[in-house]
Amino acid sequence: MEKQTRREFLKTIGLAAVFAPTLSISSGCAGIGKRLTAKRSPNIVLVFIDDLGYKDLGCYGSTYYQTPNVDKLAADGVVFTSAYSNAPNCAPTRACLISGQYTPRHGVYTVGSPERGKAHLRKLIPIPNKTNLDSKIVTIAEALKPSGYTTACIGKWHLGDKEPYRPQDRGFDVVFRRNRRSHFTADGQYLTDRLTDESLKFIEQNRDRPFFLYLSHHTVHTPIQAKKEIIEKYKNKKPSGGQNNPTYAAMIESMDQSVGAVCDKLDELGLRDNTVVFFFSDNGGYANATSMAPLRGSKGMLYEGGIRVPMIARWPGKIKAGSTCDVPVIGIDFYPTFLEIARAPKPSGHILDGRSIVPLLKGAGTFKRNAVFWHFPAYLEPYNKKQGSWRTTPAGAVRQGDWKLIEFFEDGRVELYNLADDISETNDLAKTKPAKAKELHMLLIEWRKSIGAPVPTEKNPKYNPDAKPAKKKKEK
Repeated sequence: MEKQTRREFLKTIGLAAVFAPTLSISSGCAGIGKRLTAKRSPNIVLVFIDDLGYKDLGCYGSTYYQTPNVDKLAADGVVFTSAYSNAPNCAPTRACLISGQYTPRHGVYTVGSPERGKAHLRKLIPIPNKTNLDSKIVTIAEALKPSGYTTACIGKWHLGDKEPYRPQDRGFDVVFRRNRRSHFTADGQYLTDRLTDESLKFIEQNRDRPFFLYLSHHTVHTPIQAKKEIIEKYKNKKPSGGQNNPTYAAMIESMDQSVGAVCDKLDELGLRDNTVVFFFSDNGGYANATSMAPLRGSKGMLYEGGIRVPMIARWPGKIKAGSTCDVPVIGIDFYPTFLEIARAPKPSGHILDGRSIVPLLKGAGTFKRNAVFWHFPAYLEPYNKKQGSWRTTPAGAVRQGDWKLIEFFEDGRVELYNLADDISETNDLAKTKPAKAKELHMLLIEWRKSIGAPVPTEKNPKYNPDAKPAKKKKEK
């Protein structure tokens, strides 16, 4: 921040950190003044799903998965057909959403190491990656405090596990997290259900004040695990559109039940009309469990299947029920959108790269943006044979209107697609439309310069594509 440090900002809004150990609940709401305006600000609920593919919902075209509650949410609100995550995998997308900034500003480019996969196949040394969201960055939870919001992070965080990077250090009053890689808790409860229960408690306890609920589900990320009784429902179901995984289908159904439970609680407490509910996914789907067809690619790729995701919003009386929006939107847009909904001031000195989509939600006013961008200077190894040596090598991308260009940093190669005519990205137009390719490439380059995005150029001394993998020694 420029004129005001993060610590100074927190002091001005009267925020004290609330500490909550992993897999326990903690609330510090009692000491927070309501600071309510004459008319109570709307509650904000963001249901954030992990690895949910673009076509994993009935309202997005699936006939295999059963999602009646999400479909009802869509029928009562707006479905975005060109919504994007800020990255093709988890951590950077979450960092962008929580900060409102593109990846080069916070340096969280990927999950873990950027040097993934086989070293002898990497042509370049990738850009170093951060795994914690810088503590100087003012999060959306902190920014909502001046408008009297109580905030909760229920579920996955993935932006730092130690002080000062934990959600309870970053403006969330109530925190509930897990620390085990299973969709079942130690006492045998299904994790999706447990996170839902904690969310319902939070809503109940804060019904009389404006709140922000960040329900960040671990589902439908691997391991693919679900409740046996729901799995049975899908075992004899006919495959459809490349979707035919009963366990994954059961995970989606539990997720759908969670959405239904949250919406029912809002109705029960008379909060429906003054609550904006958003539904979003952190990246494209996992191709070993589902299909993104007709989109190309999957989680870990800058093709549409890796970054175009489901997004739904419901705001009774403000959003026209049953509507759709084809305008491209992206994860960094949530921060400024929440600020406008909450009538909260933008934190001093904090750069926001996104745009408020309130005009799109209400169908009134203007929404202007030249393009949306991606910067992923890291390697991701394949998780099935169809993906070749890499899911992606270091790359960047831009979408402007119907046009999309992807640049691969290893060799400078670009690919150009017209998504209106070719949503499957099967027809690379870079050679047949060189002027358009150059135009978008220059736009991408200028954006990188403006934001200080580092591009890997250092050659990897270990690169040797002809090297044979070493044989594993037999155990004696």
